[in-house]
Amino acid sequence: MHGSSPAAWTAVLMCLAGTLIGGIALIPEPHWVWFTVGCVIAVGSGLVGRAMAAAGFGVSRADGDSNANH
Repeated sequence: MHGSSPAAWTAVLMCLAGTLIGGIALIPEPHWVWFTVGCVIAVGSGLVGRAMAAAGFGVSRADGDSNANH
């Protein structure tokens, strides 16, 4: 199952949290420090997801199936 792993879930939840923080920081007037914090969290979520996948928390693939569409 594509993406059903702790690494994927962590990355998605971190990205959603960063987007939420950044979005709330712009209401009713911009608070650029919190907006930047939200952006850093959202962008950093990809790095955290990759690091967790490399540490063994990702979906394992069979050899030769890396380009197969399931």
